[in-house]
Amino acid sequence: MPSALRDLENDTVQVLREVRGRFTNPALLWSMGKDSTTLLWLVRKAFFGDVPFPVIHIDTSYKFRQMYEFRDRWSREWGLDLRVHRNEKALAAGMGPTAATKLECCTALKTNALQEALETGGHDAVLLGIRGDEHGVRAKERVFSPRDRSFGWDYRNQPAEFWDLRQAAVDEGGHMRVHPMLSWREIDIWEYVRQEGIPVPDLYFANDGNRYRSIGCECCCSPVRSDAGTVTDVVIEVRRSREGERAGRAQDKEDAAAMEKLRALGYM
Repeated sequence: MPSALRDLENDTVQVLREVRGRFTNPALLWSMGKDSTTLLWLVRKAFFGDVPFPVIHIDTSYKFRQMYEFRDRWSREWGLDLRVHRNEKALAAGMGPTAATKLECCTALKTNALQEALETGGHDAVLLGIRGDEHGVRAKERVFSPRDRSFGWDYRNQPAEFWDLRQAAVDEGGHMRVHPMLSWREIDIWEYVRQEGIPVPDLYFANDGNRYRSIGCECCCSPVRSDAGTVTDVVIEVRRSREGERAGRAQDKEDAAAMEKLRALGYM
């Protein structure tokens, strides 16, 4: 393995083991995308094939069919303690991508559903596979990022993390967001996927000249023109690309500050 990937792997494994030692009831958020699947893979490496945390999937009910199939197959093969959570009240009231703005829909079906899942499970920390190079707002994050009781993120007043010394304290009723892969880049993920043989949904590979570079709810994702049919093809394409990874995600386009508003409210 190239030394740069080895360093990223070692740093991530260190954070994962630190989380297990410093929090009483952490959980891992899994979207079935390449980043959170790589994080799940690293958890299995850190704990010698075991996943010692519940794995939460926030199900909006609008994901691609291939993502549900991928979730069911690999949660079974990896023996995960999978906990699927949906905001049933909002869905019953008709919330969906055509019923409201993208900001309102994401808040109801993702952020509020995550809040319910953490409260139901009594989790004091949640691991996420976000990366700083995905979006400028995510680049402002810390590895240990506290959330208050209302789920809010005070991005103007975050604790410093000098020399990898991280603060685990949260306000009463709050929780800690942990981002072990914040320093990874998109190209690092794909090179690591190739190196380790990590499974990812077929949506990432070209079909009839198109593929998805970022996946989520089917109604909010647009494919990009591509002939990349293998992981190696994707690595080459990502190295050459001058377009943003999330250019096909609707919530990033709705207005210039949509992602910042979403994350301030507790979006993942």
